[in-house]
Amino acid sequence: MSNPPQDPNYGYGQPQYGQQPPQDPYGQQPPQDPYGQQQYGQQPPQDPYGQQQYGQQQQYGGYAPVPSGGYGVDPYGMPLSDKSKTVAGLLQILLGGFGAGRFYTGHNGMAIGQIAATWLTCGLGGIWPLIDGIMILVNGGTDAQGRKLRDN
Repeated sequence: MSNPPQDPNYGYGQPQYGQQPPQDPYGQQPPQDPYGQQQYGQQPPQDPYGQQQYGQQQQYGGYAPVPSGGYGVDPYGMPLSDKSKTVAGLLQILLGGFGAGRFYTGHNGMAIGQIAATWLTCGLGGIWPLIDGIMILVNGGTDAQGRKLRDN
């Protein structure tokens, strides 16, 4: 029975802990990991301009930063509006013929459209703001800047 070679890298393809990888006698670079995983002892790639990569948040003391002009972030990291979906929905249901809920969220064009639809159809178009208010209460919505409305 023959013994395997005494090379510590035999059969594994990776150096053992504390050992240097074998050097290529022709001066070629060692192959890169095709899955982009870091090897032990390597530093993660740094952005030369110091900017954050997409999808990363810089943490301060374990808390995510609050975006300026907003009221925190939702569980997915998107900024929240300073407007409440409850207030917007109730304004839309009760005063939707006047576009109050949409004026509250900053959607002025839609509010004017709801006023026009309600008044030009002699009140029959008031169904649109009513359904819109119910949809805001159930599903939430966004303000004019595209931020999600708060739950309270």
